Amino acid sequence: MARVIKSPEVRSAELLDCAQRLFFQRGYDDTTVNDIIREAGLSKGAFYHYFASKEALLEALAARIARESLTELEPMLEDPSLDAIGRLNALFSGSQRLNVELAPQLRKTFAVVFRPENVVLFHRIDEAARELALPMIARLLRKGSEEGAFEVPDPITFADMLLQIRLIFRDVMHRALRQAEGGDLEEAAHLLEERLRIYGIAVDRLLKLPDGTIEAVEPGFGRAFLGEKS
Repeated sequence: MARVIKSPEVRSAELLDCAQRLFFQRGYDDTTVNDIIREAGLSKGAFYHYFASKEALLEALAARIARESLTELEPMLEDPSLDAIGRLNALFSGSQRLNVELAPQLRKTFAVVFRPENVVLFHRIDEAARELALPMIARLLRKGSEEGAFEVPDPITFADMLLQIRLIFRDVMHRALRQAEGGDLEEAAHLLEERLRIYGIAVDRLLKLPDGTIEAVEPGFGRAFLGEKS
């Protein structure tokens, strides 16, 4: 049978597809490079041609998931029927909806990248996600400033600040996941929702808005995200 020649982009995407399927089914720790290349039908040499390690593949996969999520959220940010604050709230509610829809898979990924020993991997993944999100958030803030909804003298810097504040959720999410796995779902959900509520207040104050203007968390999100069984 003739060997099928595929472009590097297609091969790379196939490896990511296989890795995503296996990571979400078995978990990151229980999936080996051999498992991935067997699923993809490639040699180990071909794998390392595209990705230097399993960690590099996870980083690329996280960036792809972030890119797909932002693509789905972008129409909300361009909705002409919403004002600037409505668009910002739509971003939060849309993000939570996606997180709930992907909850079983995301929990398995977060359980790995939020561990204290994986802090370097977490920051690499977060940096890739921030690079994708920064222009979108900055554009939203610029429009809001032009509309007079809030005062943002430097949209890029403010967008970066909003994204940087999110870093506090690494330890919070790790703790909430461990609590939920240990059977204390209610306390874990409360912890997650309370931190998101405070994050919303921080955004309000950064943008000089009344507390509670930005709805960073919807009631029941913590339980929906942490409690759904895979």
